[in-house]
Amino acid sequence: MSTRLATGGRLIDRTTRAEFTFNGKRMAGHAGDTLASALLANDQMLVGRSFKYHRPRGIVASGPEEPNALVNLGRADRLEPNQRATTTELFAGLESSSQNHWPSLEFDVGVANNYLSRFLPAGFYYKTFMQPRAAWKHVFEPIIRQSAGLGSAPKEPDADRYEYAYAFCDLLIIGGGIAGLQAALTAGQTGKRVILVEQTAHWGGRAVVDGDVVEDEPAEDWVKSAVDALKTMKNVTLRTRCMGAGVYDHGYVLVNERVADHTPMDGRPKQRVWRIRAGHIITATGAIERPLSFAGNDIPGVMLAGSMRDYVVNFAVSPGDRTVVVTNNDDAYLTAIALVEAGLSVPVILDARADVSGDVPNRARALGIRVEAGRGIASVRGGKRVTGVQVCLQAGEGAVLEEIACDAVAMSGGWSPVVHLWSHCGGKLTWSTHLSAFIPDPNRPPLNHDGAAMVTVVGAAAGVFNAADIIASATSVENTPAIPPVWVMPHGAPIALRSKMWLDYQNDVKVSDVQLAAREGYESVEHTKRYTTLGMATDQGKLSNINGLGVLSQSLGEDIPQVGTTTFRPPYTPVTIGALTGEARGDLFQPLRRTPMHAWHEKNGVYWEPVGHWRRPYCYTRSNETHEQAVHREVNNTRENLGLLDASTLGKIIVKGPDAGRFLDMLYTNMMSNLAIGKCRYGLMCNEQGFLSDDGVVARIDEDTWLCHTTSGGADRIHGWMEDWLQCEWWDWKVYTANVTEQYAQIAVVGPKARKLLEKIGGMDVSKEALPFMQWADGTLGGFNVRVYRISFSGELSYEIAVPASQGAAFWELLHAEGAEFGAMAYGTECLHILRAEKGFIMIGDESDGTVTPLDLGLGWAVSKKKADFLGKRGMERTFLADPDRWQLVGLETLDGSVIPDGAYAVADGLNENGQRNTEGRVTSTYYSPTLKKGIAMGLVKHGPARMGEVVELNKLDGSTVKARIVDAVFFDKAGDKQNV
Repeated sequence: MSTRLATGGRLIDRTTRAEFTFNGKRMAGHAGDTLASALLANDQMLVGRSFKYHRPRGIVASGPEEPNALVNLGRADRLEPNQRATTTELFAGLESSSQNHWPSLEFDVGVANNYLSRFLPAGFYYKTFMQPRAAWKHVFEPIIRQSAGLGSAPKEPDADRYEYAYAFCDLLIIGGGIAGLQAALTAGQTGKRVILVEQTAHWGGRAVVDGDVVEDEPAEDWVKSAVDALKTMKNVTLRTRCMGAGVYDHGYVLVNERVADHTPMDGRPKQRVWRIRAGHIITATGAIERPLSFAGNDIPGVMLAGSMRDYVVNFAVSPGDRTVVVTNNDDAYLTAIALVEAGLSVPVILDARADVSGDVPNRARALGIRVEAGRGIASVRGGKRVTGVQVCLQAGEGAVLEEIACDAVAMSGGWSPVVHLWSHCGGKLTWSTHLSAFIPDPNRPPLNHDGAAMVTVVGAAAGVFNAADIIASATSVENTPAIPPVWVMPHGAPIALRSKMWLDYQNDVKVSDVQLAAREGYESVEHTKRYTTLGMATDQGKLSNINGLGVLSQSLGEDIPQVGTTTFRPPYTPVTIGALTGEARGDLFQPLRRTPMHAWHEKNGVYWEPVGHWRRPYCYTRSNETHEQAVHREVNNTRENLGLLDASTLGKIIVKGPDAGRFLDMLYTNMMSNLAIGKCRYGLMCNEQGFLSDDGVVARIDEDTWLCHTTSGGADRIHGWMEDWLQCEWWDWKVYTANVTEQYAQIAVVGPKARKLLEKIGGMDVSKEALPFMQWADGTLGGFNVRVYRISFSGELSYEIAVPASQGAAFWELLHAEGAEFGAMAYGTECLHILRAEKGFIMIGDESDGTVTPLDLGLGWAVSKKKADFLGKRGMERTFLADPDRWQLVGLETLDGSVIPDGAYAVADGLNENGQRNTEGRVTSTYYSPTLKKGIAMGLVKHGPARMGEVVELNKLDGSTVKARIVDAVFFDKAGDKQNV
């Protein structure tokens, strides 16, 4: 049976047929339909089952506020659960199925819960399943877990693709109704960069559906002219199918674009998440119609009046031949008028208001529609679809005055402005007694860092519903007829009726549930929400919250502003995980980062080590060597001849600007602002708690430029940390940072013969006098433009040479070819670690683990005593971190020369609370030193530096012990003669 009207339907193309399936049944709609409108056109009133009681559910709305019509779309690797039929654009071949039932939608055994509803009130799970514990664990928990969820979770990888995009603008406008269009026209004419986004596929919003007149012309004509004018402005960008998902600090907005949901497999990404930074944001997001709470208001065929008007006007779909309209405001009369003008019957309009007058009601009366003031619905009759309504006095207790046969009910309890985006960043609300709704308080907006308003709300989202006021940018709500609060219908309904009035359709929360929560002491709206699950469905309370607040406030004897609201959190509507992931999946989930010398490493026996997203050579094996043998060979060769290390992965961050020195003094524990141009300095970074976070060498490039080296795994983290402080705390400091890690290849030329190799290839003076230790210089070597740093992490004569990344492989090859006569040999990270350990140089992540301070590591010399402040200073001064009993860094040598196992702890006398031996230290790094021919280790030991020569007992993981002597952490060349040669 088709309910498609013979004429009308402004959004559908009747010449294009689109076949689809619902629960395997073949149906047909038209291009321009939504899945919801197509289902209604095929007289499919029953679309799903509620979560708790498995009650029959029909389509109630026409937009993202829809709680009932959630379906599975597609199958196999394109299965999408919990998709709203109301926002799903129809396309040929669409496959859909209903959810939350077994064995079928029409016959669902889960409906037995409905007949047990008196035993399953709000919070029943708290009361019923607490004791006995065994019954909960073994009987109830498996049942609950089996029942959880709505749709079918996909079992195959998503075959579609998604992407991120970035944009910047002076003004972002969210919402493409007449308010958003007018705002864009005004701003666009000033030359501002404007982005206007609209979540549907069409411009104009409700004004077009309602037949408003805008500036003396029909709204549809005005909208077309406005869009055409905006398209001619090069500074304005228009995008439909874009939902404003969330507003964050500093004008940062996430927008979800449904690129090809309606044209699957056309080669485009399915969805795109826009990350937009805007100077200012205007939300023109409209309003959502509220349902009314009367017995049976969830029966399929009971719909929001405005949504029913959408289906009739936009899609030429009749939800019913005879529709009873029930309302407390004038807007619902427009639905009655639209139905009658479409040739459908409206036997009566039941208006809860005692006095009904004005232009719109009189227009309805002129069409012969019966209007009954002071009336409400006592109960809707029907099961899987509406068959009639029982009429009562709104001021009464539900006594039935008459029964009217009908097959649909259009309800309207008023309109709630969409304040979600305004609220995401702290915008405050005020209660409008005129509209019986929360509206944005313009005196308490979300603020930018400079104290200026970050968000402005216009149109219906601000409570302004009159088209003339919207175009004139007026902010008064008084031109809209007053909407009296109607939280329960009828007002004095007995408990038998209240227990059949539904607030949250998906989660089966009733008026009586909220009243029960109030009686049981849940006075906080947040507590009531969790106790009853009100507003926790996939629509996140878009339909239920205001009515729920009204019922709660009445039950508590308080006004709604005193009860408050629940928290609005992004996203505004659900965003699929695929869109949030973007292209970061499969091989792109964590793209491997490769240095310019990666191919050379592959060809020369490399054994890779993961370091963050990088792959670094651990060692290079030859013939039948073990990894250990290869590492020892590399250590010996570097100490005796010449080693080459690919150090390109080390973080390189440019910090530039008039306040750069001041900024670095706050980031590092020691002074960096007084570093001379051309010189280098080792520095430590701590977090706010005073724990060591990263280390590296800083080079002063010019008067206002520094280059900060970080650990390989820390570059992105440290750069993000810098930007966090600059953008959120020190936003007025004139500092620019850039992560240039991958712009340069960096090679360490290390060993006694390092200088000989560089002198051989020639081009610049690298002598001790020309380039002393801890200085840098620009020049050429072997015909390559280079920057040479005289720094050493091995204790050997060492040069770290940076070249443009594009020249890295060629320079590496040159060094190997020309260095052959000096025994040039590549070495990997494990050799580097041993060289460092022999010199007592700490490793971030080994000697530091997020609980260690520079003072614990004997690095007090790198902590300034002159600076008034730096990040971590106050943390390190706390009593616990300044405790002299903290473990401190020392060297450890086993008495028998063996290598201490990783994870070993130094044990002490006595037992702890767990009956285990007390500990007084732990090993942080441990190696066999080919140079010293014995095992060496560093560790943190209680009072360690004061216990030199003392022997401690170390527990291995297997339970055995080994004895080690506490020694100086510098095992090799303590005077530093080799690195200063």
